[in-house]
Amino acid sequence: MPAVPAVPSPPTTPDPRAVVLADRLDVTVVRVGGAVAKAHAADTDPGALALRLAVAAHPLTRGILLPPYEPAGGARFARGRAVSVWPYGRPVDTGDPRAAPWEEAAVLLARLHAVPPGELSGPVPPMRGPAKAARAMARLRGAPDSAAARTVRLAWRRLPAWARDEAPYEGRVALCHGDWHLGQLVRHPAPDGDWLLIDVDDLGTGEPAWDLARPAMWFAAGLLAPEAWARFLGAYQDAGGTAVPGSGDPWAHLDVPARTLAVQSAATAVAKAAREERVLDDAESELLATCARIAQLK
Repeated sequence: MPAVPAVPSPPTTPDPRAVVLADRLDVTVVRVGGAVAKAHAADTDPGALALRLAVAAHPLTRGILLPPYEPAGGARFARGRAVSVWPYGRPVDTGDPRAAPWEEAAVLLARLHAVPPGELSGPVPPMRGPAKAARAMARLRGAPDSAAARTVRLAWRRLPAWARDEAPYEGRVALCHGDWHLGQLVRHPAPDGDWLLIDVDDLGTGEPAWDLARPAMWFAAGLLAPEAWARFLGAYQDAGGTAVPGSGDPWAHLDVPARTLAVQSAATAVAKAAREERVLDDAESELLATCARIAQLK
């Protein structure tokens, strides 16, 4: 891999107390003092992850992506899983929705989409958004059959092949985050530094509208207040973002990614509810209703 610019080394005298920040089926994140270690999914491609770490450390993404520690050697390994190490940043306060940094996030995404992939160090893998949606559907296939699962599967079949990761993407290409939501933002240095994007597992080249798709889907499903959506979309357009036109109707570009994220989210919700032997909650039911509307589209 081509050399990448030097980035800070991990703290030499960290607080020895470890705090688990996330522990899910496919990822474990642990903070030790000022450093955060992430154990990636067991099926992570180490070569592709190394390329993504290099992108996060590149000067062209400085001030946009949180840079990792020691990216030149790629990820480390522990118990057969790739592990990357990052500076700690303070996440978005989920207890204060009105203070959510929608504008700051939109500007970061607009800046990310403006980075020329050909000027980065080495090749950039494809954005993994469609692959992640297909993986959610694969998990749903392992859940018990139900009317909800059948609705989600029918909605899935209404999506174009590229969004289901069944055909090459042949549209616009930009550098994309691939899995953006408010949980992918931190302030660094903590607690009051600049907002930066985190989590490069799905970073790559592809359709930039994918990065706007989750809030667009939430808005369309009635799960995001119109004011918040207007703040986010307006800030993105004002920053010159290329995923949607600067004015007029943005949905010609957002429609397919937003529908795909709705189906992905519903598939995850239905599978999770089946595992926990419970009914869908209100938000999950709204996602299922969205899938029912998608399933009726021709």
